[in-house]
Amino acid sequence: MTPTNRENPIHPKFIVGIEPPAGRTKKALWFIFRGRDILIKTYKNPGAIPRLLDIRELGLPVIREQYLGVLEGTDCFSIELPQDAKAPEGMEFVDLRQAYSEMSEGCFELVNKAVQVMEWDRTNQFCSRCGTKTSQKPGERGKECPECGELFYPRISPAVIVLIRKGSKILLARSPNFPPDMYSLIAGFVEPGESAEAAVEREIWEEVGIKVKNVTYFGTQAWPFPNSLMIGFTAEYDSGEIRPDGFEIEDAKWFSVNKLPVLPGKISISRKLIDHFLKEEGLEV
Repeated sequence: MTPTNRENPIHPKFIVGIEPPAGRTKKALWFIFRGRDILIKTYKNPGAIPRLLDIRELGLPVIREQYLGVLEGTDCFSIELPQDAKAPEGMEFVDLRQAYSEMSEGCFELVNKAVQVMEWDRTNQFCSRCGTKTSQKPGERGKECPECGELFYPRISPAVIVLIRKGSKILLARSPNFPPDMYSLIAGFVEPGESAEAAVEREIWEEVGIKVKNVTYFGTQAWPFPNSLMIGFTAEYDSGEIRPDGFEIEDAKWFSVNKLPVLPGKISISRKLIDHFLKEEGLEV
């Protein structure tokens, strides 16, 4: 699988699996992580995910592996390496955010799944209730404590992201962690006991000090920063003056459709929301 930027990415046919097939004789795709950096090829098909019969061909010190499923007939695995692992010749480790900016949407969806499964495996080796070592639950993406019976499944953190419209302008904000000159939409995690719509209104008020109306659902996207399900909304400005909180948001302002700043990558739901707005305004994206 080679990551490439495409205007209209084709989503690959992926079938989730738990148990790897016995007697596998075909090469598999190996999503190999050192922390949250992923291993890709730099020579002969640069940027590709390694495709091998066995991970041992690379001579890497594998800590654990998890079977992910089948992509159009090709088995896929997620691999965890120690932090000091070195990239084999002709390959390199790249940060997930760099990978996200260079990959097609279909490829990044699988990287997203692979890193979350890898981190779930790593962080649930022992029961958080009694401290006993957990075991893989047969037939499920789950771990079970043999002592107290506690179950551990991959956890997803729901977060909201919202495009706020004021006539032909949209509100874009800048986090201190963003690349230079880039602005995006207001986003934040849903609190316990809170609806997604309530989280939209709260996050907007906390981060930029305005009120909105007509909050409308747009769509969702799995997102590995960290292990989130992004729930997209649109909303209309209601009242208030922009007041960045100075912590999560260092700057925010209204931008006209003809004078937008540097925007997030095409495959992010934030960019999909922005592009949808631009199309509604009759602009090509």
